[in-house]
Amino acid sequence: MSADTTDSNPQMTDLAARIRAWAKELGFQRCGIARPELAADEARLTRWLGEGRHGTMHYMEKHGTRRSRPAELVPGTVSVICVRMDYLPEQAEDARQLLDHPSRAYVSRYALGRDYHKVLRRRLQRLSERIRREVGEFGYRVFVDSAPVLEKPLARDAGLGWIGKHTNLLSRDAGSWFFLGEIYTDLPLPVDEPVTDHCGTCRACIDVCPTGAITAPYELDARRCISYLTIELRDSIPEEFRAAIGNRIYGCDDCQLFCPWNKFAQLTREDDFAPRHGLDGIALAEAFLWDEREWLSRMEGSAIRRIGHECWLRNVAVALGNADSTAEVLDALRARADHPSAMVREHVDWALARHGATLS
Repeated sequence: MSADTTDSNPQMTDLAARIRAWAKELGFQRCGIARPELAADEARLTRWLGEGRHGTMHYMEKHGTRRSRPAELVPGTVSVICVRMDYLPEQAEDARQLLDHPSRAYVSRYALGRDYHKVLRRRLQRLSERIRREVGEFGYRVFVDSAPVLEKPLARDAGLGWIGKHTNLLSRDAGSWFFLGEIYTDLPLPVDEPVTDHCGTCRACIDVCPTGAITAPYELDARRCISYLTIELRDSIPEEFRAAIGNRIYGCDDCQLFCPWNKFAQLTREDDFAPRHGLDGIALAEAFLWDEREWLSRMEGSAIRRIGHECWLRNVAVALGNADSTAEVLDALRARADHPSAMVREHVDWALARHGATLS
């Protein structure tokens, strides 16, 4: 991939090449550079927010244009270094076979291992320090899905992939099973060429979405998305979506699992992303009976911890309501019927009603 050198000098061109090499040494599969110019994406975001498709994610409005104007978030930003890191673990249970399993839980593949925020942030910090040793002090800030950053448009502009019809970033040689990270910097680095769209007439992700969250090509209504419902939403899950959630207790991967481009996905080389605590296929009844102390212990260092034990129980109760009617399932639900949380009790009641069961 050739870089645009019209606004750079030979020293910056050479530095950009070395940054890509250092990024690869640090375990990133690709690295590219983009300008912080996102006017078209800002207009798209403004429309999406205006339609209320962000649901209860009020933080997306709170930051205003800092999300789409990097120099407002980090003054002095003139370039954005973007990286991607594969996360699909080789040793995990087969994801497709696990979907809607009658007794086991489905956890989004990105959350099976250690918290990716920490893994990528450490590597990006090391990359920044390597740059500093080369050029001296410079302005920068590292981001990994933890601040108002339009990471997918920036990655697109940095040549890492295109934004597919499911609104995830796609690569012809790596599919979409990867994390993204950024370094905002005041270094005037040459930028890469954006990747063109290769979704064509395919609509696999649209057709397979359990809740119809992909309302049109490149259009996502977060309020219908299982990832939003099981991770971002802190209230009761609307009844209209509970049956469609199936056994998905944390996130949803259907649009990636059935995307043809993911036949090119690469397995991760990172041990940190390997499944922990059997989360790649844990029994629903077992997951539901963890008390808060045990749950916090098991989720130590996991991205899942951010939803809290109450939402975890809410999610698993829904999945138990969609599971086969076994004694184990019914006993697990009844064990939480008097839980202190009204939200948990509501979802337990719903699940028992699905089985035509009572509390006794």
